[in-house]
Amino acid sequence: MQSLHITAARAGESCSADKEQNPDLTLQKIPKPQLKQVGALERSRRHAYAVAAVLGLQMCLPRLTAQEAPVAFVGAQVITITGETFDHGVLIVDKGKIVAVGSAEKMTIPDGAKRRNVSGKIIMPGLVDTHSHVGGGAAGDRSSPVQPDVRVMDSIDVRDPSFQKAQAGGITTANVMPGSGHLISGQTVYLKFRDGKTIEDLLIKTAEGRVAGGLKMANGTNSRRDPPFPGTRGKSAALVREQYVKAQEYRDKIERAKGDPDKMPARDLGLEILVEALNGQRVVHHHTHRHDDVLTVLRLQKEFGFRLVLHHVSDAWKVVDEIAAAKVPCSIILLDSPGGKIEALDIDWKNGAALEQSGVLTGFHTDDPITDSRLFLRSAAFAVRAGMSRKGALYGLTMAGAVMLDLKERIGSLEAGKDADFILLSGDPLSVYTHVLETWVDGVKVFDREEPKDRLWAVGGVGAGYPRDLDLCCFGKEE
Repeated sequence: MQSLHITAARAGESCSADKEQNPDLTLQKIPKPQLKQVGALERSRRHAYAVAAVLGLQMCLPRLTAQEAPVAFVGAQVITITGETFDHGVLIVDKGKIVAVGSAEKMTIPDGAKRRNVSGKIIMPGLVDTHSHVGGGAAGDRSSPVQPDVRVMDSIDVRDPSFQKAQAGGITTANVMPGSGHLISGQTVYLKFRDGKTIEDLLIKTAEGRVAGGLKMANGTNSRRDPPFPGTRGKSAALVREQYVKAQEYRDKIERAKGDPDKMPARDLGLEILVEALNGQRVVHHHTHRHDDVLTVLRLQKEFGFRLVLHHVSDAWKVVDEIAAAKVPCSIILLDSPGGKIEALDIDWKNGAALEQSGVLTGFHTDDPITDSRLFLRSAAFAVRAGMSRKGALYGLTMAGAVMLDLKERIGSLEAGKDADFILLSGDPLSVYTHVLETWVDGVKVFDREEPKDRLWAVGGVGAGYPRDLDLCCFGKEE
């Protein structure tokens, strides 16, 4: 029988010293080929031992939850996004925040700071993915085309390997969405890609203490099917209009009640969320592709006044003037292979350039797994190849997304006082030869390509699809 040492799956360190002193921290594992011959009782017994050992190891886990000391990254080209790019720069982070950024010739490294020489590398803000499905979350079901009360955060598996792959791609924040098979499929959630055991470890809270997130809506072919779903585009718009009118009436009844419980309407969780959208407290993230569907969304937005981000927008180049006139941001996807849905037939890499030149705030998203999160940098490269400016494309990977998610004061650029979310690159961010070397969230390194476990998430291979079990290596998986 082989022995299996329990190690931290992602931190690049181990409890080996403790193991040497405590041989009981070594578990016995039956080789995989023989596993099928083991009875269910034996498997349960070994699993119980594994859990007990894990609980006893909590104090030796090396993964950090907060930055322990100031760190100064010296010598890299530092791309701040909103300010100057420093060819020989310094980035200083402490207690999860950016302390200072500037030229190495003019910066003073504080006493006690850990100094890292990163000459020849590039540092830029962590990437912001405005539309992702990592974690396998699902919200609305087939019972109704309108389900604003459903929260995708209640179905996300934070131990799913898609999170580690996103870290390997340099993504530090994402808008994790329900699917697009409903007119209103539920509430999205904005997540920091920290290493966490539960969804609460990844949440972002607003200044009011609310879980940060938006509302997912869609039109076009995805939400058209058999009743009770709409069968036509016209009926789709009518159902959405009906729900927002109900929300307006619900809001008016609450205002007229003036806090009198006898006059308050019965609580409606779905209408509460739509009222938040009407009041501008929750951004509507709207899936749309075809040019006429885009214009339908703009009409609804004008009628009800909700804050809006258009997603995908395959035909953006056809209706760019209307989008610009409405002053609505766009989060676009760039595909590198044919296929997909007919309504996206005319999608074009020139969308980024067309929107930028018309003054539209333009960001990018993966729609993971449509685009693998590890390839997110490539989206900006495609856009530049089709005419978008380099500055606009890098802004679209970072600060544009921060604006769309109402997080511009915290993330999206390298500025003193912002969260220490950044990535270390081997070369130019738009080069196909460039790798993400390290990813940092809140001043904590969550990905390091030099570490074997992390490198596995980046390049793939046996084990890259395994979930993280109890934040440790995966029981029942061959090392």
